Amino acid sequence: MNTHPDILCIGSVLWDVIGRSSSSMRQGNDVPGRITQLPGGVALNIAMTLRRFGLRPALLSAVGRDAAGDQLVDELEEMGLRCDFLYRSADLPTDRYMAVEGANGLIAAIADAHSLETAGAKILTPLQDGRLARDDAPYDGMIALDGNLTLSLLTKIAGDPMFRAADLRVAPASPGKAERLRPFLDQTRATLYVNLEEANLLCHSNFTTAADAASKLLDRGAARALVTDGGNLAAEADKTGLRQATPPQVLVARVTGAGDTFMAAHMNAELRNATPQRALEDALHAAARYVSGETAH
Repeated sequence: MNTHPDILCIGSVLWDVIGRSSSSMRQGNDVPGRITQLPGGVALNIAMTLRRFGLRPALLSAVGRDAAGDQLVDELEEMGLRCDFLYRSADLPTDRYMAVEGANGLIAAIADAHSLETAGAKILTPLQDGRLARDDAPYDGMIALDGNLTLSLLTKIAGDPMFRAADLRVAPASPGKAERLRPFLDQTRATLYVNLEEANLLCHSNFTTAADAASKLLDRGAARALVTDGGNLAAEADKTGLRQATPPQVLVARVTGAGDTFMAAHMNAELRNATPQRALEDALHAAARYVSGETAH
């Protein structure tokens, strides 16, 4: 396959195991619900959403040469995703993510991305060996990058000339990994997609609005920052100014993957030359449709 991908998605590609209940939950509850297993991971969620928009994303990640990995790759290729750049190891099992969601949102989650972390820089080989780029001809397209990579690898990416021509879009995998994005504040070369909690962790602050958080991330070194806050005003800050938009109000059917959908929809809108304000609004509407269950996983 020699068709050049429209965008690269670098990060976690794994199985999501999600337990959902229609009841509100708290720690220790035992309630009826549904348990599903679906392809997931931040980079993969972004890629699947981009594919629904008609784009051709390629995945750079680590997937085991086990039964779970073979099944995952088969399903992704059936969706039309490029999997030929994946690092496949016989020694590393395919990663998994497990979450429990109630009517009141995410209750708890565990991300097992140990194989991705162990593989490290090996997943970036296609950007050096000529398949996607090489040292004297770096990749110059859009790249979605997620915080499931190790801090050392994210630090390398933030300063590596390999990425000097790329349009880097970066998101944490979760609030617990938000501080891994700090190297991108030091380098002033990436667009950050975070929620308000993640912005507060990155800035060691206690912002109450997305607008304040986005402006501060810009001051701290981000090239651009988009901050969401659930159903409250979302904001985008860059050198041209500050933009805000209100998400549509919907009934929440799920939350896992909503931020990834927002990021992918925003990237798609910009690739299609939407104005900054329109791109922000389009992304919020796409995320709302996903959260409501209107859009398929």
